[in-house]
Amino acid sequence: MELYLVRHAWAEQQDSARWPDDSQRPLTPEGKKRFSKLIRQLAKTQFQASLIVTSPLLRAQQTAQLIAKALKKQGPTLLDHPELAPGGSLHKLVEWTAAQTAVHQAIAWVGHAPDIELFCAALIGQGQSLIHFSKGAVALVRFEKAPALGQGELQWLVTAKLLGI
Repeated sequence: MELYLVRHAWAEQQDSARWPDDSQRPLTPEGKKRFSKLIRQLAKTQFQASLIVTSPLLRAQQTAQLIAKALKKQGPTLLDHPELAPGGSLHKLVEWTAAQTAVHQAIAWVGHAPDIELFCAALIGQGQSLIHFSKGAVALVRFEKAPALGQGELQWLVTAKLLGI
């Protein structure tokens, strides 16, 4: 089973005058453009999720929509999941994801720092370690069977900067 972990792309700066509800803070136009380039490049060879699960916050939803657009030939399913919002429960999310593996062998989670960084570390067995995810970064964690804490193997972690984007 393949699990892609994605930190949302570059969003507007926090501004309570413009977005009194921070959950409605969008991606920047440049952030959308840059992430689209990154995910299109990855979709050519390295990124093939059939289910994209996202935080309910707008900036993560917009990132997930860019992924779905890049993978449109595969026709991925796009869902919101409350456990990908900041402060969500990794245990609940892993349990829910494991139940999806009967249908989906490649799933993407789109979330926020520091949660997505902590989730990645816990999935590969590093407890409370932190794996840095730049904005728009994408990682692949592979599991022999269904996802479980400490049972994954980090295959790669890619940033836009690394790809020259």
